Formats: sequence, structure tokens, C-alpha cells
Amino acid sequence: MTQQLRIATVTLNPAFDLVGRLQRIEVGEVNTVETLGLYPAGKGINVAKVLADLGVKLAVSGFLGAENQGDFVQSFKQNGVDDQFYRIDGKTRINVKITETEADVTDLNFLGFEISAEDWANFTAQSQQWAKAFDLVVVSGSLPLGVTAQQFSQWLESLHQQGLKVVLDSSNAALTEGLKAHPWLVKPNRRELEVWANRPLNSLEEVIAAAQELRAGGIENVIISMGADGSVWLNSEDVVQAQPPRCQNVVSTVGAGDSMVAGLIYGLAQGWDKAKTLAFASGTSALAVSQNNVGISDRNALDEIVAQVKLTQLS
Repeated sequence: MTQQLRIATVTLNPAFDLVGRLQRIEVGEVNTVETLGLYPAGKGINVAKVLADLGVKLAVSGFLGAENQGDFVQSFKQNGVDDQFYRIDGKTRINVKITETEADVTDLNFLGFEISAEDWANFTAQSQQWAKAFDLVVVSGSLPLGVTAQQFSQWLESLHQQGLKVVLDSSNAALTEGLKAHPWLVKPNRRELEVWANRPLNSLEEVIAAAQELRAGGIENVIISMGADGSVWLNSEDVVQAQPPRCQNVVSTVGAGDSMVAGLIYGLAQGWDKAKTLAFASGTSALAVSQNNVGISDRNALDEIVAQVKLTQLS
């Protein structure tokens, strides 16, 4: 297997994901929920899990609460990833994710631990050596308490200055500020792109126009995920749209975006061209919604979905 890229994923605000399912949430009432599992998670950790299942060797980093790290440590060992997490006092939070019959997901994301100025300084100091070990760093998810969006952006810029390829997949202020730090690849969804552009994007043409504006800010690769409408990838080459087949049995959409990021990184590590990489990433995301946990348990099933992805050159 080709893998020339040295890869790390970073999760600054990890969580245990308590995943459940019910027909419809009744607000203000007692709801009985089918438990699908409690998983060590966080967006960068999810990306690493998928990549590990695909046979990629990589490292994971970020912050982890020392008091309840056991399941995370076991998961890292089981997946064969290099654990470079910075431990802090306290516990990693639990997030609740409920999927309703129509595949709507309600997230109850708790704030979790707070990062002290000393811990942030120590972590960022360690990261200044990352260029010796990595070529590409995936930074995913939200910011923990104690880290401002401006601090986050400055840190991302320091990674860029090292010559690292930074893949950014975040939201809200972390995304807005992070976009200023010259990430190599970003993957906002349509709604996040609308927030950035400060206008509704009601057609594919409007999405592409806004994505071109985003790319003009010094970002080499912009990928916009659009739910059932698939995704588009813009860079200096051209614009490609990928549309996966519609999933007939949606179990949970938790981790679908992280699975797509992992699929993109996998294709890049294989040296694939843009179209093949986007098709694979789209298939990886489509497979994720048919499962209650993140990962690739059946490579043949994945390959069957990838073969059905429709690619369109739009440039």
C-alpha cells in the first residue's frame, strides 16, 4: 500500500459519544432511547479510526482528560495509532447524539474541560517540532474552554509556517478564524459556507462562487459537502462534483463528515488523482450513515458504494 504522507490528526476537544436512536423526540416528555453505544470519539479521533481501518499508519494528538482516559487509550492501542495526546487534569466530556427515524441528529454537546494557559503553551511548544515527524496534520472539531479562536488561528498559522499541510474541519468561530491561517484543505458544509459568505446559497452555482471566494484567500483546496447533493472540490485544477448513491437504511449520520475527511486523506496518501479521491471519500461518508459507529468494517461494501458514486466535471 502506498503511503508517502506522514499523518497526524488533532482533536483539541474530544468526547465520549453516547449514541442513541428513537422515532421522534418529544420535547418536555420522557423519551425512551435505544442505546447504540458509548464510543471514545471527537472528530479527529473519528478520522484516525477510519484511516486505521484502511491500513494507514498515523498519530493522534490533542488534549485528553487524565481521569477517564482508559477507553481512549485502549481504542488507540486497538487501532494501532500512535498516541501523542497531551494529558490534562480532569475528565473528557460526554456528548449525547440522538438519531431520529428520519435521520435527523440532535447533538447535546457539553463543554468539557478547560485548558490552562500553561497547558496551551506546553502543547503548542511541542507542536513546533511536528514538521520533523509529519507532512499533513488534520485539525478537526471544536475548541475547548480556555482556548480562543484567535489563539487557535495563531497556532494553525504556526503549523503552516513549518511547512505542514493543514486540513481544517471545524465550525463557528474556530472555522472563521482558522480560515485566515492558510490551511491547505478545508471542508465546510453548505450551511457553514453560507455563514462565512454571509448570504444564502440556493444553487450549486452560488455554492461554487462562494467556494471560489474562499479559495482566493490562500486556501489550495476547498471541498463543500452538501448532504444529499453530494460534494464539490475546487482547486487550481478544476471543479469536480461527487454524488454518492442514496442510502436506503440510514442508521446514524454521526461521523459521516469525519469519514469523508478520512477518505480524502486516504486518497491523497495513495497518490490518487482528485476525482478518484473525491469518489472514495464520498463513498466512505455514504457507508458511515449505514452504521452506528465510525469505521470501516467491510471494505468490499465500501468499494461497492464507491463504484456507484457519480462524478461530474464542472469547470
